[in-house]
Amino acid sequence: MPKKPVCTTRAFVAGAIASLLVLAAQASIAAETSLQRGTYLMNSIVACGNCHTPKGPDGKPIAGKELSGGDPINSPVFHAVPGNITQDKETGIGAWTDAQIIDAIRNGKKADGTIIGPPMPIEFYRGMSDTDVKAIVAYLRTVKPIANKVEKSTYKIPLPKSYGPPVTHVADVPRSDRIAYGKYLATGLGHCMDCHTPAVQGRPDFTRMGAGGNPFGAPGGGVVISANLTPGNPNGIAGWTNQQVKTAITKGMRPDRPLVKLMAFDWYQHMTNADLNDLIAFLRSLKPVKPQ
Repeated sequence: MPKKPVCTTRAFVAGAIASLLVLAAQASIAAETSLQRGTYLMNSIVACGNCHTPKGPDGKPIAGKELSGGDPINSPVFHAVPGNITQDKETGIGAWTDAQIIDAIRNGKKADGTIIGPPMPIEFYRGMSDTDVKAIVAYLRTVKPIANKVEKSTYKIPLPKSYGPPVTHVADVPRSDRIAYGKYLATGLGHCMDCHTPAVQGRPDFTRMGAGGNPFGAPGGGVVISANLTPGNPNGIAGWTNQQVKTAITKGMRPDRPLVKLMAFDWYQHMTNADLNDLIAFLRSLKPVKPQ
């Protein structure tokens, strides 16, 4: 009886191992509770605390003030003050129902019916799955109440009456599709594309996804322009290794210099390697857009 070629046997074994790893990962995910999932998301890719937690002069979140209202965020068209999303019933969201919190996240509508403006990335959060938005609510319910009334945000542009038809159901994105799940990480969860996609009148231009160009106030003064992450930027991540991209995301360090502390490095450092790999796979797949 003829022997099977070694390469075929090795390919079979490699495929079997890969399948077992996928099954093990799926079993681990299935065993994860909603609170565990919410804790991971909030302390990694979703990183609400990057905006909603006040920071010290070193750019680090101030201990003991988690999600009690962040520092003002300024752009040419708004002066936005991230709200208090602790469980305080007077100045936070402690008196809101779970449905009202989900409505605020995915539809941009507060419990009193008013519309949430930028930079809250509602157009991206509209794609957040039911499973994950409920997990985030489960985590928010565990945040200690802190009384802190923040000032009202102001805008030089009209806010929309709505961000579209109410979102009532979003299915989970299969993790077996690496680029699709990477896109979900960069949009529905991490909203990387909100900062890194050019905005027109405060709203993202999806025809230039990932092309950057948005101005942001830098800590200590000055302005930072979000980078073009598409393969069309010869000076961007297209020329970096995957490990260099991971280092930039999790440690705020480019191959040539440190990044300005605007991205949520203190949170992204807790992302799993699998999520980082999928995120990078999506970034590599972006339509090339040349820098302007």
